[in-house]
Amino acid sequence: MSFPEHLNIQSHKINIIPRYAETDKGGVVHHSIYPVWFEMGRTELLRANGVAYKDLEAAGIFFVVARLNIKFRRPAQYDEQLILETTCSVVSAAKAEHVYKLTRSGDGVILAEGDSVLACVDEKGKVRRVPDFMYPEHK
Repeated sequence: MSFPEHLNIQSHKINIIPRYAETDKGGVVHHSIYPVWFEMGRTELLRANGVAYKDLEAAGIFFVVARLNIKFRRPAQYDEQLILETTCSVVSAAKAEHVYKLTRSGDGVILAEGDSVLACVDEKGKVRRVPDFMYPEHK
């Protein structure tokens, strides 16, 4: 498998419409769903750069969440149109950091913000270097 020379897209947006199963009895998205959406954002950011996470795993490159922070500003509701923006903010020797912003599509109100640190590990869970191609191209 081949990987791109560099990841050129640092920020990517996806549309999310909360499903009934993701909400509580009042139609509010449960707090446990946000990390799932953040992972979707990271996966699609990679895909926008031409990389599938399964190909990273096949090459012995794994990313595990070492830290995750979420600030809930306003509740997300069942069936409303949302936009999640995921940005890779830092790539260093053994980790990648991301920031997230979840907004309501109709009015742009920020519903939640977050950040994460992912450690790069091998198939045995031992810390390894982030592959060179994952560093953004410096122009």
